[in-house]
Amino acid sequence: MAFTVVIPARYGSSRFPGKPLADINGKPMIQHVVERATEAGAERIIVATDDMRIADAANQFAHVCMTADTHQSGTERIAEVIEKENIAADSIVVNVQGDEPFIPAANIKQVANNLSNAPQCVMATLSTPILESDDVFNPNMVKVLVNAHQEAMYFSRSAIPFERDRMMENRQSADPKLYFRHIGIYAYRAQYVQQYVSYQPSALEQIESLEQLRALWYGDKIHCDVADAKPPVGIDTPEDLARLLASLG
Repeated sequence: MAFTVVIPARYGSSRFPGKPLADINGKPMIQHVVERATEAGAERIIVATDDMRIADAANQFAHVCMTADTHQSGTERIAEVIEKENIAADSIVVNVQGDEPFIPAANIKQVANNLSNAPQCVMATLSTPILESDDVFNPNMVKVLVNAHQEAMYFSRSAIPFERDRMMENRQSADPKLYFRHIGIYAYRAQYVQQYVSYQPSALEQIESLEQLRALWYGDKIHCDVADAKPPVGIDTPEDLARLLASLG
């Protein structure tokens, strides 16, 4: 099954400026992301950026699409790429963030296959079990609830579901096996991306600061499966990267 990977990459970051260009074993971070997409079997790989420093580096190993610097989300940036690169409306496009150098290639392929096999859905994403109770209450760890058809019902920074009997007694107590962390990788049907950006932002999206809630607000279905491969921890700061590299030896 053919699919395109688009890798949005921003230079600006309050906690880690220039993160996509951070050196990892002699290569910029974003090159590792491109290599993971290649391993996944992507037909096309496009780095989308508004920064010439990233473009100059990425041009050495990938196709680059320069985008506007006014986008409020990665999905908006991908919409511009779809238009500029003439990506067919029925194509599957996978959004892999430019700061995910260790994302398993299996997860990229999985999310594309899942969308291909779920014609009722316009998007697909992944989750992974939460193992520590403290993570249930971490607002930076987004939780997801899924129905019997592997369709997302809601995403939240809060603890969902709410364990009434346990949490009425202790609001900071949770059974982690009931909870799943959302992994920020998405597959879309290209024609849907254009529809998504035409929607007005939703109230819930703005309250939670989670752009995927816009799709649910307008009644669109998001397929959500448990990831085949364990995802790495996020890299938000130089210290996060140093710890991750140390753990890998």
